[in-house]
Amino acid sequence: MADVELVDVSLRDGNQSLWGATGLRTAHIAQIAPVMGRAGFRALDYSSSTAMGVSVRVHREDPWALLRLVRAAMPGTRLQFIGTGLRFISWERAHPDVIALVYQCLIRNGMNRFVVLDPTHDLDAMRATARLIKRAGGSGAEVIAALTYTISAVHDDAFYAGLARAYAACPDIDRAYIKDPAGILTPERATTLIPAVRAQLGGKPLELHSHASLGLSPRTCLLAADLGVRGLQVGCGALGNGTSLPDAQQLVANLRATGHEVAVEDRLLNVLARYFDGVAEAEGLPKGQPRGFDAAFLDHQVAGGVMTTTRRQLRELGMEHRFGELIEEITRVRAELGYPIMVTPFPQMVIGQALANLLASGQAKTTAEARRYDTVPDQVIRYVLGTFGRPTAPVEPIVLAKIMDRPRARELAVEPEPLDIPALRRRFGARVSEEELLLRFGMPGEEVDAMLAAPPPVTHYNPAAQPVLRLLRELRDRPPAAAFAVEKPGFLLSLKRRETP
Repeated sequence: MADVELVDVSLRDGNQSLWGATGLRTAHIAQIAPVMGRAGFRALDYSSSTAMGVSVRVHREDPWALLRLVRAAMPGTRLQFIGTGLRFISWERAHPDVIALVYQCLIRNGMNRFVVLDPTHDLDAMRATARLIKRAGGSGAEVIAALTYTISAVHDDAFYAGLARAYAACPDIDRAYIKDPAGILTPERATTLIPAVRAQLGGKPLELHSHASLGLSPRTCLLAADLGVRGLQVGCGALGNGTSLPDAQQLVANLRATGHEVAVEDRLLNVLARYFDGVAEAEGLPKGQPRGFDAAFLDHQVAGGVMTTTRRQLRELGMEHRFGELIEEITRVRAELGYPIMVTPFPQMVIGQALANLLASGQAKTTAEARRYDTVPDQVIRYVLGTFGRPTAPVEPIVLAKIMDRPRARELAVEPEPLDIPALRRRFGARVSEEELLLRFGMPGEEVDAMLAAPPPVTHYNPAAQPVLRLLRELRDRPPAAAFAVEKPGFLLSLKRRETP
């Protein structure tokens, strides 16, 4: 029996980390899904509420229909959804009944493996979410509890061992995984952290999810296998390495070279790598490349997908030249807010506040310090108020006072309770399906309307055909021609306009 299992992250985390969550559409996924289902992965990191929102907003595609399509294409593969149990698509906290419906719909549409991730490691919240999932899916729903790794004065081995002990005692948690979104888990730290966690898990399997952003994770994954970690998470082809997870082919080769057995089909891994490489070339998307060490990551700890989005936002604001300044401000803001773990939704909050500070300071260095926190996003105020759980370390007193001494903080302190299902039915109508109800809860109505009005998505894709299809689309938009031909070695395409009788 293989002693190391692989979880592929290409479709969700790889797409998010390297392609801004927008690179893959239904056609891309539907074409390769049958191969992924036969490659030997224990599971696929498949979706999140953020990914579902992108399907609607950017591609005008129904994420529920895509999930059903993929489930039909790979009936024997575990499909993973990662969530906090706090929200669905929107950043607003959702009512517990809404979250319960989310998991019911996910299971009904084909999901059967769930990562429960609380950004403050609130054990009561994690246990409650795990219980909801088991209630909805029974023993067929696998629950993995996250130990989200970060570096701070409070996140030592004993902290994570205590979490593992609580996970071991929870009957609704099947596995745990160390989630290292910034790729900052060094082999040296792994030699103490992993044994401390495994010793408290009571025999429950442990997995490792460590991004390759700093070039550390390929070596850390090998060491983790030696230390008894059962599952390692990887990306394929263009969707591995870089700010994604380690490349599957290289990691498998290294694992086998060091004496481990990995039950994956090498031939199909090659097919997957070539396919995603082809998609990248056809669509003009970047390929993940091995990364060098950057010590700045140990301070700001911004994960790959968030970093990609941040660069894009700066580019849109015409501020890409200030990226270095923003990184310095992110590091400072994170410390002032009590070292939140840089996992959704906290990176967005920290980066949003850092960007607001940068915009307020302008170019005048003399006023930069005074104007920090002049603008504070609502989500940062909610964080300070404890809406997302108690900060691991206290918020810096001067910053705390500046945030709380504003009218908006007093307004948010008395926010109404989130809407429950009957209230959502009154708002959106009794006849919409539960799946559509959840999309309308989390997104602007016009975006859902546009998705529903769009034609059904294409479900086949050939990367090699894309240049020809692109040419045909461009020719379609040009003035009419009587005939044209495309010729290259081994290929001839000749088209003539048909005369109308």
